[in-house]
Amino acid sequence: MTKLKLTTIPDDKPVRLTVELPAAVHRDLAAYAEIFTREHGQTVEPAKLVPLMLARFMSTDLVFTRARRAKSAGS
Repeated sequence: MTKLKLTTIPDDKPVRLTVELPAAVHRDLAAYAEIFTREHGQTVEPAKLVPLMLARFMSTDLVFTRARRAKSAGS
């Protein structure tokens, strides 16, 4: 069994944002959604993964989190 970084899909009110993805990124996103469904038994559309992946990425980017804290402290 693989260990994916995403484990649940929270129910949250979205803000609409339109982006274009390279075809290869879309294929990988669809593959991730398939694997997620197998791992967790919860069917998810690939587009639902994007905000979760972005949030996970930003929360683990140490430079970003430090800069964000410094900006908040300076406000």
